[in-house]
Amino acid sequence: MSVDVPVEKPVGPAPEIQEAESTRVMCDGGGGTLGHPRVYLEMGEATFVECPYCDKRFVLKGGAAPH
Repeated sequence: MSVDVPVEKPVGPAPEIQEAESTRVMCDGGGGTLGHPRVYLEMGEATFVECPYCDKRFVLKGGAAPH
């Protein structure tokens, strides 16, 4: 016999969203030494990209051109 256990969603702040002028962005987590290593991210054909360290989402601003 199986019992369905409800899955709890993590409680916490939603990831930060920032508009970008270009498909190539840089993220260092902000906060100076409390951030993370600087990474450069490329959206490619997508209109957004998320940082693998802090989950910050960079969204391409309307009318912006690819890098």
